[in-house]
Amino acid sequence: MATFNYKMVIVVRKDIKLSPGKMAAQVAHAAVNCALIAKKRSPMYFDAWYNEGQKKAVLKVNSLLELHEIKAAAEAAGLVVSLIVDAGMTELPPNTTTCLGIGPAPENLIDKVTGHLGLM
Repeated sequence: MATFNYKMVIVVRKDIKLSPGKMAAQVAHAAVNCALIAKKRSPMYFDAWYNEGQKKAVLKVNSLLELHEIKAAAEAAGLVVSLIVDAGMTELPPNTTTCLGIGPAPENLIDKVTGHLGLM
Protein backbone atom coordinates (compact mmCIF):
# COMPACT_ATOMS: atom_id res chain seq x y z
CA MET A 1 0.00 0.00 0.00
CA ALA A 2 1.31 3.44 -0.96
CA THR A 3 2.15 6.03 1.66
CA PHE A 4 0.94 9.54 0.86
CA ASN A 5 2.68 12.56 2.26
CA TYR A 6 0.64 15.18 0.42
CA LYS A 7 -3.07 15.72 -0.01
CA MET A 8 -5.84 18.13 -0.87
CA VAL A 9 -9.00 18.49 1.19
CA ILE A 10 -12.36 19.84 0.10
CA VAL A 11 -14.68 20.87 2.93
CA VAL A 12 -18.40 20.87 2.06
CA ARG A 13 -21.28 22.49 3.95
CA LYS A 14 -23.88 20.02 5.26
CA ASP A 15 -26.45 22.71 6.03
CA ILE A 16 -27.37 23.35 2.39
CA LYS A 17 -29.19 20.93 0.14
CA LEU A 18 -26.97 19.75 -2.72
CA SER A 19 -27.83 16.95 -5.12
CA PRO A 20 -24.98 14.44 -5.59
CA GLY A 21 -24.21 15.90 -9.01
CA LYS A 22 -24.17 19.49 -7.74
CA MET A 23 -21.91 18.51 -4.86
CA ALA A 24 -19.55 16.74 -7.26
CA ALA A 25 -19.38 19.84 -9.47
CA GLN A 26 -18.69 22.14 -6.50
CA VAL A 27 -15.97 19.83 -5.17
CA ALA A 28 -14.45 19.70 -8.66
CA HIS A 29 -14.40 23.51 -8.84
CA ALA A 30 -12.50 23.64 -5.54
CA ALA A 31 -10.03 20.93 -6.57
CA VAL A 32 -9.25 22.52 -9.93
CA ASN A 33 -8.87 25.99 -8.42
CA CYS A 34 -6.56 24.76 -5.68
CA ALA A 35 -4.43 22.79 -8.12
CA LEU A 36 -4.02 25.80 -10.42
CA ILE A 37 -3.16 28.12 -7.53
CA ALA A 38 -0.72 25.63 -5.99
CA LYS A 39 1.03 24.98 -9.30
CA LYS A 40 1.99 28.67 -9.35
CA ARG A 41 2.34 29.46 -5.65
CA SER A 42 3.65 26.17 -4.21
CA PRO A 43 5.11 24.22 -7.14
CA MET A 44 7.08 21.85 -4.90
CA TYR A 45 3.92 20.86 -3.02
CA PHE A 46 1.95 20.60 -6.25
CA ASP A 47 4.55 18.38 -7.95
CA ALA A 48 4.90 16.06 -4.95
CA TRP A 49 1.11 15.76 -4.60
CA TYR A 50 0.63 15.19 -8.31
CA ASN A 51 3.35 12.55 -8.49
CA GLU A 52 1.89 10.69 -5.48
CA GLY A 53 -1.47 10.30 -7.20
CA GLN A 54 -3.32 13.50 -6.19
CA LYS A 55 -4.80 12.28 -2.90
CA LYS A 56 -8.02 14.10 -1.98
CA ALA A 57 -10.46 13.88 0.90
CA VAL A 58 -13.95 15.40 1.03
CA LEU A 59 -14.90 16.48 4.54
CA LYS A 60 -17.96 18.14 6.06
CA VAL A 61 -18.85 21.11 8.24
CA ASN A 62 -22.22 22.01 9.70
CA SER A 63 -22.41 25.69 8.77
CA LEU A 64 -21.09 28.62 6.78
CA LEU A 65 -19.52 29.99 9.97
CA GLU A 66 -17.61 26.76 10.52
CA LEU A 67 -16.44 26.81 6.88
CA HIS A 68 -15.12 30.36 7.32
CA GLU A 69 -13.35 29.35 10.55
CA ILE A 70 -11.59 26.52 8.68
CA LYS A 71 -10.69 28.93 5.87
CA ALA A 72 -9.17 31.41 8.33
CA ALA A 73 -7.14 28.67 10.01
CA ALA A 74 -5.90 27.36 6.65
CA GLU A 75 -4.89 30.84 5.53
CA ALA A 76 -3.12 31.47 8.85
CA ALA A 77 -1.18 28.24 8.27
CA GLY A 78 -0.10 29.49 4.83
CA LEU A 79 -2.08 26.87 2.90
CA VAL A 80 -3.61 27.36 -0.53
CA VAL A 81 -7.37 27.86 -0.24
CA SER A 82 -10.23 28.28 -2.69
CA LEU A 83 -13.68 29.27 -1.43
CA ILE A 84 -16.39 28.22 -3.88
CA VAL A 85 -19.42 30.50 -4.28
CA ASP A 86 -22.16 29.23 -6.59
CA ALA A 87 -23.50 31.46 -9.37
CA GLY A 88 -27.06 30.32 -8.67
CA MET A 89 -28.00 29.11 -12.14
CA THR A 90 -29.33 25.70 -11.07
CA GLU A 91 -30.14 24.48 -7.57
CA LEU A 92 -28.93 27.22 -5.25
CA PRO A 93 -29.61 30.91 -4.75
CA PRO A 94 -26.91 33.14 -6.27
CA ASN A 95 -23.80 33.69 -4.15
CA THR A 96 -24.27 30.59 -2.00
CA THR A 97 -20.93 29.48 -0.54
CA THR A 98 -20.77 25.71 -0.97
CA CYS A 99 -17.29 24.45 -0.17
CA LEU A 100 -13.64 25.20 0.47
CA GLY A 101 -10.60 23.62 -1.12
CA ILE A 102 -7.36 23.41 0.85
CA GLY A 103 -3.97 22.34 -0.48
CA PRO A 104 -2.31 20.41 -1.89
CA ALA A 105 0.21 20.44 0.94
CA PRO A 106 1.89 18.04 3.35
CA GLU A 107 -0.72 15.98 5.17
CA ASN A 108 0.48 17.03 8.62
CA LEU A 109 -0.09 20.72 7.79
CA ILE A 110 -3.59 20.12 6.42
CA ASP A 111 -4.48 17.78 9.30
CA LYS A 112 -3.70 20.55 11.83
CA VAL A 113 -6.56 22.53 10.26
CA THR A 114 -9.01 19.80 9.20
CA GLY A 115 -8.06 16.68 11.17
CA HIS A 116 -11.10 16.99 13.45
CA LEU A 117 -13.62 17.02 10.57
CA GLY A 118 -15.55 13.94 9.46
CA LEU A 119 -15.75 12.51 5.96
CA MET A 120 -18.64 13.72 3.81
